[in-house]
Amino acid sequence: MSGLDAVYGFVFKGAIAQDSVRRTVGALGGPADDAESKIRAKMPFALLDDDLVTSARKMAHVYTAIAAFENSARKFIQDRLLEEIGADWWDQVPDQVQKDAEKRKKDEDQVRWHGARGASMIYYTQLGDLVKIMRAQLQHFDDHIQGIDWAQQIFKALERSRNVIMHGGELSMNDIERVAMNIRDWVNQVGG
Repeated sequence: MSGLDAVYGFVFKGAIAQDSVRRTVGALGGPADDAESKIRAKMPFALLDDDLVTSARKMAHVYTAIAAFENSARKFIQDRLLEEIGADWWDQVPDQVQKDAEKRKKDEDQVRWHGARGASMIYYTQLGDLVKIMRAQLQHFDDHIQGIDWAQQIFKALERSRNVIMHGGELSMNDIERVAMNIRDWVNQVGG
């Protein structure tokens, strides 16, 4: 990787992370930096092993980029289907994807003291479900994606890294670079 590519990757990851933090914590009231500070202050980091906290903080940057990508892909899919099909676009989603999402929502609705994932059913889908939705309505996406197999490869690679991080694992630098490359490829093809 050239020096320019490394700088571009660093700046791109920072921009994605900053945007994700701003959207995620901005709703708490006040500037994103203030909200981030409030969240950080609520966490009992002093009670946890310093090396494990350091490792988790490194992976938090990667997770932030993946989470921002995942939600931007959901928004892209929802916006395209809303534009092309209309308000009942969810009815055109494959039955199994609908059933799985509705089950997740129902399960989460049982825990009323916890916040919801989002207002739209697409936020109850998993990363792999997004490819199934696009595959079922490919005519609405083929002018934006290189091909459904290309999209599936990107989502599958990112989902693997996402799952490692979400279960307390740490990615190698090669894995981190692959995450950045896949997100860059998607954004360059589809948009942010």
